[in-house]
Amino acid sequence: MADKKMWGGRFSEGTAASVEEYTESQSYDRVLYEEDIQGSMAHARMLARQGILTSDEAEEIVQGLGRVRDEIEAGEFVWKRELEDVHMNIESRLTELIGPLGGKLHTGRSRNDQVCLDFRLYVARRLDEWKDLLATLVSVLADKADDNREVLLPGCTHFQPAQPVSLAHHLLAYAQMFKRDHQRVEGCIGRTRISPLGAAALAGTTYPLDPAFVAEELGMNGAFANSLDAVSDRDFAIEAVFTASLTMAHLSRLCEEFVIWANPAFGFLDLPDAFATGSSIMPQKKNPDVAELMRGKTGRVYGALTTLMTLIKGLPLAYNRDMQEDKEPFFDADRTVRASLSIMADMLEEMGFNEDPMREALSKGFLNATELADYLVGKGLPFRDAHHVSGAAVGYAERAGKGLEDLTLDELRSFSELIEEDVMETLQYETAVARREAPGGTGPESVDRQIMDLTDWLDSLQ
Repeated sequence: MADKKMWGGRFSEGTAASVEEYTESQSYDRVLYEEDIQGSMAHARMLARQGILTSDEAEEIVQGLGRVRDEIEAGEFVWKRELEDVHMNIESRLTELIGPLGGKLHTGRSRNDQVCLDFRLYVARRLDEWKDLLATLVSVLADKADDNREVLLPGCTHFQPAQPVSLAHHLLAYAQMFKRDHQRVEGCIGRTRISPLGAAALAGTTYPLDPAFVAEELGMNGAFANSLDAVSDRDFAIEAVFTASLTMAHLSRLCEEFVIWANPAFGFLDLPDAFATGSSIMPQKKNPDVAELMRGKTGRVYGALTTLMTLIKGLPLAYNRDMQEDKEPFFDADRTVRASLSIMADMLEEMGFNEDPMREALSKGFLNATELADYLVGKGLPFRDAHHVSGAAVGYAERAGKGLEDLTLDELRSFSELIEEDVMETLQYETAVARREAPGGTGPESVDRQIMDLTDWLDSLQ
């Protein structure tokens, strides 16, 4: 049996060693030490402000907590499993340093509101990092788009050739995805920066605390509204991991395209050596392992989200020990999304795109068939009739082994007398792209506006 705990006043026996090992969290929640110390310093100052501690007592506690932090950061702190978690380890060492006064720090609070505060502070700090990484990735995508305005490639639906688009337009689609992720992170930060300190175990406290002061001291947006909700709310962590999951889904889609485009059958891009690997048996191989692994790690983050959603399913108010399981899924998702965003930005910066294979791919799949139909609509033919005429021309060209743009004017006129010499310009892929200047389209001016809007948005973040 282990020695009695700091909470063990009503217990006659110590905790079984197996239970102690099973229930401890200090082995992983010690990463919250900075947030725990910040929260405790703010709590001590608030207790003095409210007359619960003297100003000298509060200052001594704050100084003692600073010494504990120095020990942790110097690697001199001795973490003890029997003290269960980061909170008890820090409070115990504080009491060793400053004596019984350390026991006054916990006045008016519980580990229930304390751990929630620490976790909120930690999650908010990580979200700030995600936000910066997402902005960097959007910036890299915008720059790559700017460099590839004139490069055309097949745009697909059902992964079949559909219509020509510029590579810039294609890359900007991903920039919009990651911009939305950035906006979701911003919203999540606002909901995470709510201080639960003062809710105590579940019902509030009889001490005249000032939760708003603690929130302000910690740079949070406000304090809790309901003590039961405050200690049992893990929405912020779930929302953060959901945001990470969606971000990874977007990264996975981009990775999938890179894996396909890197295949010599496509040859649309050159993988940077620093972001590819070889084969142990096939010397010619250059594998897109980074993109593949990032695609695979998406499932890992989804798993963290499922864990957290399952954790709170059917969980009664207020705090339950199940909630100890909230941190490791977030820690893992955080490591994964931060590394993935950083590596994707670096890989994109080094990546080269190959214009000739993209151009060659345009000639396969009749990507200008819609242009012929729209041309006929412009000549007065109803669209459904124009669709049939264009489809018949595609069937003829396919049997002849040609593209629509390779057919002679006489061959094209055999399908409709409305077709004239100007159709030849219409069937050029550059013309197809240039004509699509509607807002958000792939036309050059539209792409210019998209890049400019993203640049303005990025500038607004500074």
